Amino acid sequence: MRMESDIKLDFKDVLIRPKRSNLSSRKEVSLKRTYTFKHSHKEWTGIPIMTANMDGVGTLEMANELQKRQLFTCLVKTYDVADLKDFNVNPDYVAISTGISKKDYNKVREIIKNHPELYFICIDVANGYSEKFGDFVENVRNDFPHHTIIAGNVVTADMTQELILRGADIIKVGIGPGSVCTTRIQTGVGYPQLSAIMECADAAHGLGAHIIADGGCTSPGDIAKAFGAGADFVMLGGMFAGHDEGGGNIIEKVIQTKEVDPKTNKLKTETKKYVEFYGMSSDTAMDKHHGGVAEYRSSEGRTVRLPYRGKVDGTVKNILGGLRSTCTYVWVPTLKQLSKCTTFIRVTKQYNDVFEE
Repeated sequence: MRMESDIKLDFKDVLIRPKRSNLSSRKEVSLKRTYTFKHSHKEWTGIPIMTANMDGVGTLEMANELQKRQLFTCLVKTYDVADLKDFNVNPDYVAISTGISKKDYNKVREIIKNHPELYFICIDVANGYSEKFGDFVENVRNDFPHHTIIAGNVVTADMTQELILRGADIIKVGIGPGSVCTTRIQTGVGYPQLSAIMECADAAHGLGAHIIADGGCTSPGDIAKAFGAGADFVMLGGMFAGHDEGGGNIIEKVIQTKEVDPKTNKLKTETKKYVEFYGMSSDTAMDKHHGGVAEYRSSEGRTVRLPYRGKVDGTVKNILGGLRSTCTYVWVPTLKQLSKCTTFIRVTKQYNDVFEE
């Protein structure tokens, strides 16, 4: 046993220090980035915010909507060739996702055979530290030398470098920070997300590769902190959940209010709409896709009900508006400059929550 005593930080532990700025409007800020990926040599331009490959988020309907603003979608693993039959999403803004079983790999090969225009492959497992995972990444690179490979999840520099050297272009960073992930509770394993981003970004950029900050963002401010810490992309699950484009059943629930009806002298009620959202290692996901939780494992995700949020476009505008505002506070006209001009300050409180219920 050994102990690392230096403090690791999460989004809640810091704020971004403002700086004198001559930017007069958020309109002056450009959020587009252009990247050239290490192994595939593909060039990509867009706004580097993406959906997680989760039910209720990583859907074709979501991809169709987000591509209008040049945002990215990682599709859920459960899509197959039949689901993508009438596929018409811009391949620059979508990735197919896969696990690491033989069945998964065969499905990926079949999808790419039928859709050769797709060049992003997201290899996604909860634990990116296994030798089997590294072998799988290397095999995919050998079979698809010109595709852009996303691989994860990891949270440390050593494994970031290992996966890059084995063929990954982009490393997905995050173990346990997600809103519906219970890995840290079930296993005791994890790493505070802000420090993980800093460490992995430094490792990846030294090799000419890129990282995705996956999980832990609850607000536009957290997304700005992730970019400020060195993330090339930020992946969102809960922040994109609960919208029409994610599908899922809308659940109506009658809620008792605090207002009294003068006619009946009873508390009034109102009907509120909710959408179910769950982690992909939860009981709900396992029951839906795998016939239940296997005997040898436990659930590492929770199921929650989020308020129904309508169309995703309003959420996208809010996120991009907040990010542009961050840039005006630190005098950077482009997102590319944000990490170079970010100074974090340690805090004990984020904001005044006195009126929050």
